[in-house]
Amino acid sequence: MPRWRLENREQPLRWGWLTAPLAAVLATVILATGLIAWSGAPVAQAYGLMVQGAWGSTFAISETLTRATPLILTGLAAAVAFRARLFNIGAEGQLYIGAMAAVAVGGQQAGAAEFTGSVAWLTFWMVLAGASAGAAWLLGPAWLKTRLGVDEVVTTLLMNFIALLLVSMMLDGPMKDPMAMGWPQSVALWPELEFSRLIERSRVHSGLLGALMLALLLWIVDRYTTLGLGLRAVGANAGAAAFAGLPVRRLTLITALMSGALAGLAGVGEVAGRTSYLTLDMSPGYGYSGIVIAMLAGLHPLGVVASALFVASVLVGADSMSRALGVPTYLADVMVSLALLCMLVTQMFTRYRLRWVRPATGSPA
Repeated sequence: MPRWRLENREQPLRWGWLTAPLAAVLATVILATGLIAWSGAPVAQAYGLMVQGAWGSTFAISETLTRATPLILTGLAAAVAFRARLFNIGAEGQLYIGAMAAVAVGGQQAGAAEFTGSVAWLTFWMVLAGASAGAAWLLGPAWLKTRLGVDEVVTTLLMNFIALLLVSMMLDGPMKDPMAMGWPQSVALWPELEFSRLIERSRVHSGLLGALMLALLLWIVDRYTTLGLGLRAVGANAGAAAFAGLPVRRLTLITALMSGALAGLAGVGEVAGRTSYLTLDMSPGYGYSGIVIAMLAGLHPLGVVASALFVASVLVGADSMSRALGVPTYLADVMVSLALLCMLVTQMFTRYRLRWVRPATGSPA
């Protein structure tokens, strides 16, 4: 009986890096259309409301950009790690650890009368503390992988729960705000340390510019430096890279430091740019969404920016659609998950193709 067979392509599709994410987004929209229709809402109106809710006004644009800022950083964290075959699933925990370190440096500690330090200097130390804390949180699993061969997927995932428990302990202990009336939140940052607003009377802050600059910097490093070449070589084949004389262990640890620091900076941005204090519900899963964003971008640093804007548009626009039509807001999470699955399928077809074969002869039809 004739059947389909999956075969290797002689060469990957030339424009696969561009067609794969576009095809994944199109497939996601088509599949989500069925879910919207199933809910009883008019499909065209639903998508119109989603676009309008994400980009239809200054307020909508500012909210989309605000949501995209931490997504760009967690997406970069995942992309940097995955490109070197370090599967960092712990960006969520690294984000919270970075935010906690930022508050520890720049928070209004109990008993302090007024802020008297240099704003620029203390801001630098606050940002550095957040990045360093996120990097250190990933360094442990990376060391276990390089020295003992421990699977980093398991360790980084479990470190997320440890990070949340640690933050919970600190919010109920040394970092608890005595003026929060029992609510588990940290002391606030000094107002002088909060990031400036890019749009007046909005929440979009200068952390967005920093995220864009980091995306450009990482692309330059990846494309034009020996470090980027080494990381790509380790990701392509660690055994061959070691045989060629590359320090695979050291490059893996450097990757861990870069990835963890980026996720930690996402936490700094959320505290200094949006909330001004730390809570356990500060992130709605930015660390996990960063994995989807990195895969949609094909692990390309500049593609991460476009992917983050797409995911942020879906998340923000779905809220507007839900309020107007009564469609569940969980549709946004479903669309993000579908985008990841569709991207994996489309990436597969850039390297493989289906052939219709006759088992009797074994030759293509």
